[in-house]
Amino acid sequence: MYLNNSQRGVSLIELVLFIVIIGIALISLLLVMNVNTKSSADPMLNKQALAVAESMLEEVEHKAFANPVGGFGGATIQSNRGSFDSIDDYDGFATTGIYPADGSATAINGLTGYNVSVAVVAIAWGTITLASGNAVQITVTVTNPQGIALQAIGYRVNY
Repeated sequence: MYLNNSQRGVSLIELVLFIVIIGIALISLLLVMNVNTKSSADPMLNKQALAVAESMLEEVEHKAFANPVGGFGGATIQSNRGSFDSIDDYDGFATTGIYPADGSATAINGLTGYNVSVAVVAIAWGTITLASGNAVQITVTVTNPQGIALQAIGYRVNY
């Protein structure tokens, strides 16, 4: 009978090294996933801030360009927001927390950590000939709970 001296299978040392290498790779992968999971709320906060900015920008853009006769002329504060009737009424508007457009004094649940401010600035509109004061840039700045600011910018022309 002839005995073959070649080795078949895996030695104990090779098995232990394999387990150690796979363990290190698995731990590294889990650490990366942990970092991603911790910061996964960031995109949600930014999407909410963007939705708030777009909503406010749309609200401002849909108002009259000029203050109507006998229109609102009070302070640009949240309690007066339901009375705003022109885009100029929003210039300097700022709130801590996000509120409904009707001027309600109760912030929307889940959005109390956001801040919003609006600036309306008269601009010259490129090469188009417009009378002075007939074009404005509307800038809505929303700051999320982490302090990251996001801006939405729109333009309105008196047509």
